[in-house]
Amino acid sequence: MKYIFVSGGVISGIGKGIATSSIALLLKAAGYKVAPLKMDPYLNVDAGTMNPFAHGETFVLDDGRETDQDLGHYERFLGESLNSNNIATQGSIYLSVIQKERNLEYDGDYVDIHNVTQEIIKRIQTAGQAKKADIVLVEIGGTAGEYQNVLFLEANRLLKLKKHNDVIHVHITYLPIPGNLGEMKSKPAQMSVRDLHAVGIQPDILLARSEKSIDEPRKKRLSLNTGIEEEDIIPSPDVKNIYEIPLNYEEAGLTDRILRKLKLKRKTTDLKEWRQFTKSVNEAKKTVKIGIVGKYFSIGDFTLSDSYISVIEALKHAGYTKGFKPEITWIDSGKVMEDPKILKGFQGIIVPGGFGSRDIEGKIEAIKYARENKIPYFGLCYGMQLAAVEFARNVLGLENANTTEVNPKTKHKIIHIMPDQEKKLLEKDYGGTMRLGAWDALLKEGSKVRKLYGKAEVSERHRHRYEFNNNFKKDFEKNGMVISGTSPDGRLVEIIELEGHPFFIGTQFHPELKSRPLSPHPLFLGFIQAASNV
Repeated sequence: MKYIFVSGGVISGIGKGIATSSIALLLKAAGYKVAPLKMDPYLNVDAGTMNPFAHGETFVLDDGRETDQDLGHYERFLGESLNSNNIATQGSIYLSVIQKERNLEYDGDYVDIHNVTQEIIKRIQTAGQAKKADIVLVEIGGTAGEYQNVLFLEANRLLKLKKHNDVIHVHITYLPIPGNLGEMKSKPAQMSVRDLHAVGIQPDILLARSEKSIDEPRKKRLSLNTGIEEEDIIPSPDVKNIYEIPLNYEEAGLTDRILRKLKLKRKTTDLKEWRQFTKSVNEAKKTVKIGIVGKYFSIGDFTLSDSYISVIEALKHAGYTKGFKPEITWIDSGKVMEDPKILKGFQGIIVPGGFGSRDIEGKIEAIKYARENKIPYFGLCYGMQLAAVEFARNVLGLENANTTEVNPKTKHKIIHIMPDQEKKLLEKDYGGTMRLGAWDALLKEGSKVRKLYGKAEVSERHRHRYEFNNNFKKDFEKNGMVISGTSPDGRLVEIIELEGHPFFIGTQFHPELKSRPLSPHPLFLGFIQAASNV
């Protein structure tokens, strides 16, 4: 196998995940099987207990692993489903080493940092072997010069020492253009490369991130001061659409430079569908106004789009495919409670996943508005549960009906905790306790979702603790709410949809996690189509 390490310098949020995803796509298009791997410096075992406000979206894989949002980028660009082999936090690596020590797997020898770096290398090799990959792409979280990721960089150095011709390093760095100067500055980029030199790594390729494309004088200066050949300094200017980035890299010669350094030959160039998709993005002129209602959108001028990045991308995938450019507005659910009429003018409304009780009444009010005014509504996980609560209150007349997550003492427990989770919650054992990963669902014949999917059984990803209370099934169905998707044994309600409504669907799962640019999710396609007709 060949190995490509990807690091970032100067600033965080520079786009390592998108760059890694783009390189993976280009190498796949060149005819090679690629296994991406995110090495996250956090001591958390996984991303399940991380606050999305601080860390961004928790992306869930088919096998139930809760991961960094970069895994979502990998899957979307590659068009492939990944698993636990494609993510490793520093916490999970330390935990593994300590467990081995406790089990005497080191034959009584003392355990030190060398064992940690060997565990990192083992994870890298396992990621490739599990997928029978030609190339393993390792994204190193954090920024060059930080102490948190130094062991990942040391593993890079050791692997390069052992497999000199099979390992290269791609460094993404930033070239700022200070507003008072109006001139691109290369010194921060030089210093980030020097930080890599300090831990024994010489980058092979430099991706020059900047507002505009790097010019020749800066490229020469960077080459002179970093020891990287000019042709290996690849421009990476800002773009309006992230899906253009792989094509920009291809035109700049990045794929050929990587293959040459790994002593590989291009087998094919298969980017036709990707080019067609990006063309549809640029050609989409008509807009469709979508409101996303949540509790996080009232923190100053900040909108927490990173917490729902998969929802945003799924809307884009479906919108561009249908010839529409989604115009997304973040709506504070607290403000909806004050005045539901602020929803007027939106062609579609989404209540996404979430946890907790803050401002849920505003979400319920938004759902009521969409139901009564025939506005397409899509409820994702918590959005499905609250749609059930709204229906129980305002259609079935069950006063103060609620989810036990919000009110454990409610008389009408429309949504309740799974019995096997109660003990863990009482013990405050929150990590990995939810219904996670891919679960099968059977779709009701004649339902809207059955028509949209075009098949009777689907598999979708979950991340939740609470379920629809089956005691209310009959009352819901008698009054026009269709239970259109259930687990194969019929025990768990997976999808609800409202009869006589243009589009009113709630899913207990997260369909956004399986949407891809070249294969948009069918439910998002249906939602966009319905919204465009409003």
